[in-house]
Amino acid sequence: MISPLAYIHPGAKIGEGVTIHPFAYIDDNVEIGDNCTIMPYASVLNGTRMGRNNIVYQSAIVGATPQDFKFNGDQTELVIGDNNTIREKVIINRATYAGDRTVIGNGNFLLEGVHVAHDNRIGNDCILGNGSRLAGCCVIDDKAILGSGVIIKHGCHVGGWTLVRDGCRANKDVPPYIIAAHNPITYYGINAVLLNKMGKVSEEVVDDIAKSYRQIYQSGTSVENALRRIRDLIPIGPEVQYILDFIEHSERGIIGTTM
Repeated sequence: MISPLAYIHPGAKIGEGVTIHPFAYIDDNVEIGDNCTIMPYASVLNGTRMGRNNIVYQSAIVGATPQDFKFNGDQTELVIGDNNTIREKVIINRATYAGDRTVIGNGNFLLEGVHVAHDNRIGNDCILGNGSRLAGCCVIDDKAILGSGVIIKHGCHVGGWTLVRDGCRANKDVPPYIIAAHNPITYYGINAVLLNKMGKVSEEVVDDIAKSYRQIYQSGTSVENALRRIRDLIPIGPEVQYILDFIEHSERGIIGTTM
């Protein structure tokens, strides 16, 4: 299942049931887990650690040298989990400093032309739309969706179950469970359709999430006061606690506010 027309460095470790098509390039110091598929003209480069059941499509470059002027040639890694789909012309950079890693979790879809820069951390079950771009050191929590052409600036954090609509540019953190839209990017309501698909989330919890964001974005007060009001007025379940923790730990502030 490995084409003789593919280049595989003798130092690469290839699992069971892996398919490597003609003209794929597998570098030294690479690990590819069981049942992965590497399509023609895809490159898996030094420092990549790939789990099981991933598929890397044509012309994708996985484990590329970081596009960071601080990179001095240190041995760094890109760690990819299981069951990811990496479509055509995706570029994923490994980390900048020795011992660090770029991390892609499980079950993600990176669509055509996505660029994931150095030291990013992407959770599980995320979708990155065509041509979306993540600058360095971003964090994308589980089940986030980035539309086509989205740009996430350096060091930003996107919360889980969030939808960032096509073409948005985020230079602050995007909190969980919301729809973000427009340029300048701003809050556009909660992501109720996706929340309802969670199954275990009741209508009461969805309502509590909506009430929390009304305090943050529509009460006319500061974010600090809004967080106090949430604690006073809204039941603090896991979802509301996630919102509070996300905003309180935000280093860049959140979109659509002066925080």
